[in-house]
Amino acid sequence: MRIGVVGIGRMGGNIARRLMRAKHSCVVFDANASARESLAKDGATAVETLTDLVEALSGEPRAVWLMLPAGEITETTVRQLGDLLGPGDTIIDGGNSFYKDDIRRAKKLAEKNIRYVDCGTSGGVWGIDRGYCMMIGGPDDAVAALDPIFATLAPGLGDIPRTPGHGRDASAAEQGYIHAGPSGAGHFVKMIHNGIEYGLMQAYAEGFDILRNKASEDLPEDERFTLKLPEIAEVWRRGSVISSWLLDLGASALAKDPQLQAFSGYVQDSGEGRWTIEAALEEAVPADVLSAALYARFRSRQEHTFGERMLSAMRFGFGGHIEGQESIDPAKPKGAK
Repeated sequence: MRIGVVGIGRMGGNIARRLMRAKHSCVVFDANASARESLAKDGATAVETLTDLVEALSGEPRAVWLMLPAGEITETTVRQLGDLLGPGDTIIDGGNSFYKDDIRRAKKLAEKNIRYVDCGTSGGVWGIDRGYCMMIGGPDDAVAALDPIFATLAPGLGDIPRTPGHGRDASAAEQGYIHAGPSGAGHFVKMIHNGIEYGLMQAYAEGFDILRNKASEDLPEDERFTLKLPEIAEVWRRGSVISSWLLDLGASALAKDPQLQAFSGYVQDSGEGRWTIEAALEEAVPADVLSAALYARFRSRQEHTFGERMLSAMRFGFGGHIEGQESIDPAKPKGAK
């Protein structure tokens, strides 16, 4: 297929590269000229404006994938593309937009017969090789038309054992992507995914903090243990019930720097954790662990523990997030109350 990609930073650039590896054709745009030049060297058609991008997408219908930060930049770009594209064309938002914004945008674009697909995308900076887990919302016909794109970006069955009882025929979910429902459903599922991620990371962080402090002089001398955290992380990766990719990333960070001195422990939140708690409140669903994990990130900006350095290390591992370079207060989505 031929597709436009807008926003070719850490994830957007790698999404375009993975598509081009599979012989899809990408027209790319980014405000950063060096990002455009880099993708052009890898085979993409790089353009300097959104107008140029739409004109370069020959044939109908056209599809444009956005990989931009949630908030005003995505809002503005969707609005501009809505004026440039025509009936039957599709805008895919692969970022982390608030799901109520998706519902509103889809309705507005439907007035012009432009289709809107929200695609929650997980995979971080490793997705170019590992593939991307995608949670998709939007009209059936639009999602079906884009299936070759989703199938290329997805990890595929790989070497993960099939779930007993899931079914004989391989489903899209087993390949690593799912059409979750109508507009907004994809980003809603991804939002809860990220809320759970907060809780998992917090559990690892607190556990390793307790392990490290077993050597504290405040404990009786015969109860003090100086534990080898890199080795503990490594053994837990091997057959343990708490093994995971997040633990793999933590183990890698500890192997390089057992004290995690490269990290301050200043841990940002990107918005989805807050929105998850808001959804829990709207649904009257208790979310004790996820709420506590979010508040721990707030606290980390005032005082830093080893556990919070572990959080920073895991965030850097999967997403390349650098401490102190993200907004403290994510822009409130237009659809939020």
